Amino acid sequence: MPSAHFFTDDLEFDFVIVGAGAAGCVLANRLSENPENSVLLIEAGGSDRHPLIRIPAGFFYLLTHPKLSWGFKTEPEEGTYNRAINYPRGKVLGGSSSINGMWQSWGLPRDYDSWAKAGCDGWSFDDIAQYMMKSETYEAGSEGRGKTGPLIISDFVKHHPLTEDFIRAGRELQLPVLKDYNRDTREGVGLVQQTRTGRFRVSTATAYLRPAMSRRNLTVVCHAHACQITVRNQVATGVTYRRHGETKTARARHEVILSAGAIGSPHLLQLSGIGKSGDLQALGIPVILDLPGVGYNLQDHYLARVVYEVSGQLTLNELSRGWRLWREIARYIFKGEGILTYSAGNGTGFFRSHPALPQPDLQFNFTPASYSSARIGKLETVPAVSCSVWQMRPESRGRISAKSTDPFAAPDISPAYLTAEIDRKAIVEGLRMCRRVMNSSAFAANRKAERLPGAAVECYDDWLDFARRTGSTVYHPVGTCRMGAGEDAVVAPDLKVRNIERLRVIDASIMPSITSSNTHAPTVMIAEKGAAMVLADLRRKRTP
Repeated sequence: MPSAHFFTDDLEFDFVIVGAGAAGCVLANRLSENPENSVLLIEAGGSDRHPLIRIPAGFFYLLTHPKLSWGFKTEPEEGTYNRAINYPRGKVLGGSSSINGMWQSWGLPRDYDSWAKAGCDGWSFDDIAQYMMKSETYEAGSEGRGKTGPLIISDFVKHHPLTEDFIRAGRELQLPVLKDYNRDTREGVGLVQQTRTGRFRVSTATAYLRPAMSRRNLTVVCHAHACQITVRNQVATGVTYRRHGETKTARARHEVILSAGAIGSPHLLQLSGIGKSGDLQALGIPVILDLPGVGYNLQDHYLARVVYEVSGQLTLNELSRGWRLWREIARYIFKGEGILTYSAGNGTGFFRSHPALPQPDLQFNFTPASYSSARIGKLETVPAVSCSVWQMRPESRGRISAKSTDPFAAPDISPAYLTAEIDRKAIVEGLRMCRRVMNSSAFAANRKAERLPGAAVECYDDWLDFARRTGSTVYHPVGTCRMGAGEDAVVAPDLKVRNIERLRVIDASIMPSITSSNTHAPTVMIAEKGAAMVLADLRRKRTP
């Protein structure tokens, strides 16, 4: 990546963006396209040059990387047996788009229509589809998909034979095969689409930020930890940050934009005195604005999986070890294929937990591998495969809250998984469906024993106990700076923070409700639409 433009003294910019993640890199590109706009992008992490970032399978090693991830953990909660669950978020250029599972999924049209019905005018599916298309180029081509956008979307180079068995299993269970699940939104099974070009990951850093780095009006500062939004007379004037032991303040002529994600954005607002007054006063933070919704409404997908031992086909567990791994490395180098092009999932599916539901509420993730409970992404040695499931629209709501006035102290992350009864019922039905998939005749030639949870688990209470004991995040936190109407809304539909001028939040935290599938594509869409809003406002200000 070309060298960024650094500065040593406090300076003023038209726009100051906090966070060079999935949304921030998009904003930096779009807002700096006009050379009249000066843009500062502040990132707490460093360069995305680590080689494992570019290799798709590197995902398994990046989630807990001490320098590339924030290393967050959830607070112990009764609903998940008081486990502190790892909660990875990217701390690097590209943010979580540089360490995620590379899964491109738009979600269902109804997701966005529900936003519009809840008071978010301009956010229906018909309103946002143009920005989804603007952001992507789907190499396989499909009606209604992007053809010229920065994010390259690819199908798998070659599918694992056991993934093909998964597709056959879905067909056996009367689930149609979806050629493009991003446009065919029926119940069904399909093959995962990746943010990948050739053999390399595509992040918002490579797709959006890299092409803009040569612009003289864009300044990118890494290893800069945002500490506080400076506010004067209810107007955001800049951002104070620490870099290499020095405190600096960047001033914004037009706007400060928070793109620090569903964890970072509400945390920074709270540290700046914007949040629920009682929470702030308890920490000794002077209250600038009592905005009770900040940090609340946290939503995330909660995943649990069944695991089966197999034979007859080599799984990733065996292919990632010894001489077979060297063979896979050679396949990747010389052919751009093999398990190093894999990421978080190979096959996916969408189905209903109850036939009376109007649309799918559960999502499959099939992987020809199984994982150790000791560390995220660590493969087991025994030959096995995993069929995972999560509820796409959970009703459980958690929160993010500052623990102290120290901006370097991690916030309290309390997702409140499985607190809603509907979520508990859905995860149990989903796990039962995973078992049906794995017990289908499609896997008969290779299937051996059920490794997890084991054939003895059959009743509802045992399934729920298993889900509570072994489940984890799908890395999709959203909603903590909710867009909408009412006193609990943090931002209006134009993404401006209520009752504070020249301050917006543009990232996954503004989602009123979580999208039905993976959240990277919707986050990029939010940044594309948010950038268009910012630029439209700026044109109105500059027009005589």
